[in-house]
Amino acid sequence: MLFSSISFLYVFLPLVLLIYFAAPAGIRNYVLLLASLVFYFCGEPVYTLLLIFSAASNYLYSLYIQRHAGEGRAKAALLFAVIVNIGILGFFKYADFFMEDIPLPIGISFFTFQTMSYTIDVYRQKVAAERNLLNLSAYVCLFPQLIAGPIVRYSDVAERLHERKPNLAEISEGVRRFVLGLGKKVLIANGIGGLCAAYTAADTKTVLFAWMYAIAFTLQIYFDFSGYSDMAIGLGKIFGFRFPENFNYPYISKSVTEFWRRWHMTLGAWFRDYVYIPLGGNRVKTGRWLFNMAAVWLLTGLWHGANWNFAIWGILYGLLLSVEKLGLAKVLDKMPAPVCHIYVMFFVICGFVLFNGSSMETIGEDFSCLFGAGGTPLIDSLSLYYLKSYLGLFLIAIVGATPLAARLASKVESSWAGAVLEPILVGAVLLAVTAYLVDGSFNPFLYFRF
Repeated sequence: MLFSSISFLYVFLPLVLLIYFAAPAGIRNYVLLLASLVFYFCGEPVYTLLLIFSAASNYLYSLYIQRHAGEGRAKAALLFAVIVNIGILGFFKYADFFMEDIPLPIGISFFTFQTMSYTIDVYRQKVAAERNLLNLSAYVCLFPQLIAGPIVRYSDVAERLHERKPNLAEISEGVRRFVLGLGKKVLIANGIGGLCAAYTAADTKTVLFAWMYAIAFTLQIYFDFSGYSDMAIGLGKIFGFRFPENFNYPYISKSVTEFWRRWHMTLGAWFRDYVYIPLGGNRVKTGRWLFNMAAVWLLTGLWHGANWNFAIWGILYGLLLSVEKLGLAKVLDKMPAPVCHIYVMFFVICGFVLFNGSSMETIGEDFSCLFGAGGTPLIDSLSLYYLKSYLGLFLIAIVGATPLAARLASKVESSWAGAVLEPILVGAVLLAVTAYLVDGSFNPFLYFRF
């Protein structure tokens, strides 16, 4: 089931909210758990059992680890838990390297990383093991962020998992965040995704068309993924939870290092805390540090899927970040901001062309077109047609990927007109989204495949 679907917006969500707020506070977690399992079952009838197993098994591992804290048995149990979790993730996600036609459970990368972080944090004694299986299952299966994040750690929600009260201000903020995220996904990401589809289907391609596609996909994946994160965070607020932010205008970055502090922030923090720092981080000799960087970024690439382009994409960022750390960052600090932005966006855009390639052959053809190799023409009437058709949406998306729109909205909100204009804007966005969805267009989230 998609957040951006009529069935979710006007059937599932209203029904869940009605039952949730009508239920006594003591059973609201159970309402959420049941709703989350139904939500997942609608998309993955068979793999719902895998989701339940993931929650139940890590519940048992963590109780055992806490009971034997400080003993060798706790470390052995943690090792076993990590092997089982990674083994399940690896089987479903990476078997495609060796065999085909194994369906990937939706959201497995996200809920596996959540359960692993919980079990590891119990071992590190950063959180106490949850003694109520249904409460822990509600955390693991929580439908607002189950499918595509943010990656929520147990410590982020532990307090409110046990006690939370309806807060009209938070509910109002959550509704606004959800609807604006919905608008980002449906009105911008889906719209600009049409250009990506046109490029893929085109028989003849030009340098201009290739760069339009590359920029379009870079914008599409941002608005698609950040839109989902906004919706998840908004739904979390409606139900009384505070999820961590996942994006912070990454396309305004002045270095690749800064970009990764702003892009998919919960994934970066996960790899930092559970892989990079345990390997020694940067408090080791240069050779070992370079190994740590290579390991983390290879894993980051492979986290996205069992394709060589993801591995190469991760290695590319590992190299860029290492070069910046070894001295390029000091050079960038002395450069004009526009030069730094161009440098970052060049590699980000090229990186997403690599990321989105369906095969290494297709990726080679895309890069040939980008740089005019093999006699690729510079421009033609088709590329000019698409440039004129999508120029307005391009401009809206580019401005929307910066803090400018948010700053303007903040000024309006703080003015006397804010109380009137805000609900009108939210209602208008919801109405526009509904009109778009009524035609039955299929609009899956890009990160569902990870």
